[in-house]
Amino acid sequence: MKAEGKNPVRELLNTTENIEKVMIVDGTNDAELRAIQKQARDRGLKVEFADRRALDKLSETGHHQGVIAIYSDFKYADLKTIIKQTKDAGKDILFVVLDEVLDPHNLGSVIRVAECAGATGVIIPNRRSATVNETVVRTSAGATAYMPVIKVSNLNQAIEEMKENNIWVYAADMDGEQMYKTNLKGDIALVIGGEGTGVKQLTRKLCDGIISIPMYGKVNSLNASVSAGIVLYEAVRQRI
Repeated sequence: MKAEGKNPVRELLNTTENIEKVMIVDGTNDAELRAIQKQARDRGLKVEFADRRALDKLSETGHHQGVIAIYSDFKYADLKTIIKQTKDAGKDILFVVLDEVLDPHNLGSVIRVAECAGATGVIIPNRRSATVNETVVRTSAGATAYMPVIKVSNLNQAIEEMKENNIWVYAADMDGEQMYKTNLKGDIALVIGGEGTGVKQLTRKLCDGIISIPMYGKVNSLNASVSAGIVLYEAVRQRI
């Protein structure tokens, strides 16, 4: 969905958290547009600059005034609430944490496999991550309607919060213990790194352990959604 024009975008910045990005005409000296840019960046939102022709093409109203915000009306879940609800129900927690997964197709696929595996929720950071949009919903095959997606302002703080709630956190990376040798029962969270970057070093250090998927071919990496599916279903196998 789109908000076009200075006032609509300002209102959106004041009232919703589900903004994917703010697009502003390149090279502007307009004071109001610069104020919108600052407000968006203060909130940690992605700001892109585009030429006026690109904004004209994107605009549905024809009156964008040099600024368009792309947002989703998807309702994200709250980490504390999901943890409490799951514990109150007497169920084991199984989170999937995505560290800078930028491709919306990968995000949609992860949500789909997480829902199929009976995971508790998918956790994404507010910045440097794909967000739930039409592409993600379509790729998830409707799983976004059932799988809680939790957007957090700081991924490392979220990991600390999970650990405080006695949730064991494991990062999936190449130099870890084979996942088949790791106990994936009980309350756990599985951290999956982004395309080509893997799990960030600081995030790895915060995790309780590193687990790896055995690799026997000449290609030594899998994309995020495939990795998530393999590790999730090993956790499922151990819990049966």
